[in-house]
Amino acid sequence: MNKNQELINLSADYSANNYHPLPVVLCRGQGIWVYDVEGKKYLDMLSSYSALNQGHCHPQILETLTQQAKKLTLTSRAFHNDQFGLFCKYLCEITKKEKVLLMNTGAEAVETAIKAARKWGYLKKKVAPDQAEIIVCENNFHGRTTTVISFSSEEQYKFGFGPLTPGFKMIPYNDLDALQKAINPNTVGFLFEPIQGEGGVIIPSPGYLTTAKQICTKANVLFIDDEIQTGLGRTGKLFAYQYEDVVPDILILGKALGGGYYPVSAICADNDIMDVFTPGDHGSTFGGNPLACAVAHTALQIIVKEQLADQSDALGNYFMNKLRLVKSPHVKEIRGKGLLIGVELNKKARPFCEELMQESVLAKETHTYVIRFAPPLIIEKEDIDWALAKIEKVLR
Repeated sequence: MNKNQELINLSADYSANNYHPLPVVLCRGQGIWVYDVEGKKYLDMLSSYSALNQGHCHPQILETLTQQAKKLTLTSRAFHNDQFGLFCKYLCEITKKEKVLLMNTGAEAVETAIKAARKWGYLKKKVAPDQAEIIVCENNFHGRTTTVISFSSEEQYKFGFGPLTPGFKMIPYNDLDALQKAINPNTVGFLFEPIQGEGGVIIPSPGYLTTAKQICTKANVLFIDDEIQTGLGRTGKLFAYQYEDVVPDILILGKALGGGYYPVSAICADNDIMDVFTPGDHGSTFGGNPLACAVAHTALQIIVKEQLADQSDALGNYFMNKLRLVKSPHVKEIRGKGLLIGVELNKKARPFCEELMQESVLAKETHTYVIRFAPPLIIEKEDIDWALAKIEKVLR
């Protein structure tokens, strides 16, 4: 038995069976490359669901991490720390928002946005107590907490976990009429993804976000943009909403904010929303800790300084154009923006991902029939060409 299988068996014996990973055990990563315990090298085409936009083990983030870890890692928010304010200011400057609220994971940030929208609804919009509604979209993925799964359209995410949290109204994605009809006096927010990543890299029609924002503004409904996966350069813009003339009322960030080293998430909004929070309303022991703030500050600076959004735009277009030249009886559609690319197949995608693994390309299926290609944004054209030869072999 090889070492990969030994460790896979260990996981099966001692871990809850809540994931179905590809049968490879990784032990090292650098840039766009990862290595398994047998020494085999793979090109990472998943980037930990876009948490590794800067690549594996970016040396500048590592330097920040190690230097900060030697000085101060955790204070809780019972005390101030010297990294917190500096990072909050920088994140506000980047997002053009007046305030941020820092948490750890993406799901926590979504929960924070929900709490902010509801309290804003009661205090500012004067919705009757406990009557606030938030509109969400079918096929969404915003996390796996009890409240978040309560408004998922994926039955597996909900089965066995009730009673579920009320207060959400689900509409079809990319349907402006449905949004208009769903709004009522109790509606406090519209929560959406500008591209549905887990849903299969689903891109709305041009103008959808612009008109949706107009509908929300007219009805005094908060426009809540979940860019945990699409943000920070992934789609060829710093934020995917920038493809249209919109500005979200609440911007939700996570994943790549921690540079692949540390879980960091945030909601970003202006004072008229953020001032609903008072001390004791919301928090986290680890949220805004000095290690997280230092790491995220550097991680965000790298995205800006290395112009990774522009890199994603140029190489994403190149990658998709090359994929469209592949002659395959299995491909139904290729879609994406930047380096968030979905290849929809006419049969289940898992076996193709397993074959790609044998060819040293690590990608993962999403929504059963879609292979998602989302490499670190530091990838170069020759690396894409190398991967394309393997992808073409498998798709054919």
